[in-house]
Amino acid sequence: MDFELSADQKMIVDSVASFVKKELPLERTRKLRDDELGYSREVWKQMGELGWLGIMHPEKSGGFGGRFVDAALMLEQFGAGLVPEPYAASAVVAGSALSLAGTDAQQERYLAPMIAGDATLAFAWAEADGRFDFTRSATVAEVTAGGYRVRGKKVWVLNGHAADQLILTARTEGRDGERAGMSMFVLEASEVVRTTVNCMDGQRAATIEVDCEIPRERLLGEAGGAADTIGRVLDLGSAAACAEGHGVMKAALAMTVEYLKTREQFGVKIGTFQVLQHRAVDMFIETELAKSVMLLAALEVESPVRVERERSVSAAKAQLAMSGRYVTQQAIQLHGGIGITDEADIGLYFKRMHVLTTLYGDEEHHVRRFAALPSFAAES
Repeated sequence: MDFELSADQKMIVDSVASFVKKELPLERTRKLRDDELGYSREVWKQMGELGWLGIMHPEKSGGFGGRFVDAALMLEQFGAGLVPEPYAASAVVAGSALSLAGTDAQQERYLAPMIAGDATLAFAWAEADGRFDFTRSATVAEVTAGGYRVRGKKVWVLNGHAADQLILTARTEGRDGERAGMSMFVLEASEVVRTTVNCMDGQRAATIEVDCEIPRERLLGEAGGAADTIGRVLDLGSAAACAEGHGVMKAALAMTVEYLKTREQFGVKIGTFQVLQHRAVDMFIETELAKSVMLLAALEVESPVRVERERSVSAAKAQLAMSGRYVTQQAIQLHGGIGITDEADIGLYFKRMHVLTTLYGDEEHHVRRFAALPSFAAES
């Protein structure tokens, strides 16, 4: 398999890395931790103007018709710079729900403004008792004369505090000849009650409560038949977390190596101590290991074969949990006492990594899913 980047992909990486370095310094991210929104609408608009928000969406909606791997290359750079704008939550996850299941009219109304940077989206799927299983949904949608009555509560909705529209998953009951099962609906922000939640890494999420009637044209795809699409969307979210997480690991490793080269103890640079060099090498190995499975997941996450998609994504997400935890913990340790202070940038990477390893399924969830796949069982 060829992992070399194309000329266009190299240009994407260079342009995003340059923009993040010049326009989105870490000091900005620090200040936005105290901001009610948590990110900049102006920067979001710039991302739209640069074409970044539509890179993996269809051209008919204003996108570029690219692949997820192109978005993953950008997410690496966003992870390295701890960019707080909701690229993964809005452009990748919620946006993919619309591009996969939305009609042309729905994409024009809800997806196109997001791609242009004029709006943001959120994907509301997790529930308090769900444990990463989206089918365990207490949120229901009852058929009414004019559409659906949606009732329920969602938790940890990324960008849910600020999104203009929310893609909400709910269980339909299958009355009036419709199929029972999971469905997706588009809700306006004014139709939900949302409570902002401060996350460990300084970013924002929301708890969403809904009890309203919506018209039938807000249904995405087939009523009761959205389970496969929801699974694909959440796998894209997992793959996005892995790509961003690799960027976090690379940055944490680079910061730690630089610290070892400059920090002096007993009159010498601590990087000359062999035991610390070995720690840094171990961090490098874990970073490269996470990179290899992340790239595979980025290539396979759009596979039409469910087993191939789930196998690669779960392997990458479980590896991110192990490698990401090791690298950021070692980074804190090698920075010494200063590493645990809020003034030290390395702590921001440590916190972000702990969030990323949990999004869309933690290590235990993905190990169990991987083990349950037919390809894992030994052939007789």
